Amino acid sequence: MSGEWFLNKLKRKTIVTGHYGSGKTEFAVSIAMQMTQGDRPPVSPPVSIIDLDIVNPYFRSREQREMLENAGIAVYGSTYDEEVTLELPALGATIRTPLENPDCKTIIDLGGNDSGALIINQFTKYFTDNETTVLAVVNANRPDTSTAEGALEHIGAIEKITKLTISGIVSNTHMLSETTAADIFKGYTLCEKVCKMSGKELLCSCYPDWIIDPNELTGLKGHIMPLGLYMRPTWLR
Repeated sequence: MSGEWFLNKLKRKTIVTGHYGSGKTEFAVSIAMQMTQGDRPPVSPPVSIIDLDIVNPYFRSREQREMLENAGIAVYGSTYDEEVTLELPALGATIRTPLENPDCKTIIDLGGNDSGALIINQFTKYFTDNETTVLAVVNANRPDTSTAEGALEHIGAIEKITKLTISGIVSNTHMLSETTAADIFKGYTLCEKVCKMSGKELLCSCYPDWIIDPNELTGLKGHIMPLGLYMRPTWLR
């Protein structure tokens, strides 16, 4: 299935959650960038990304503010703009701006565990079912989500704390620069099982386009989504 099919499955507000190390921020940024492909700022309709991951001090979407803004994507999150203060869990009041703009497509990068996801509860009124899609990014190579049961336990904890229903599963099994096609198939198999057990939908399988040739992934069903390398510094490749 095409990237256009996948993007059309997303409602105006898309919440992206996932366990630490799942690659949820890379995925969130990739979605935003794909929404603006072919456009030049100002993007129409406007696209924004809200960084609600105030627990994890690494790989935050707002760390790439300049790149995103150059692509026409508005970035919301911390009250502070200086990198030295990125660890401070302070959210700016303007975070509500894209949520209240009916013409703005908004990606929300949410904390990866139940404690990190708790912050979204103060914005509950903005996340109605008719305009919100909630996605869980699953990496089968992470210990806590290496089994279908573990992944479902994590998903259940997020749903319980946020009172939101995760409808879509994103398979993003990787080992950074050591990722192989076998990892992608492993994640796909796991996520298929998760969906069969939960009734949720496997929306796409991701692969690092800087390592994996998509021709190696023949046989995977659904959307096969290439991910860039927006968030990883070179010393982690």
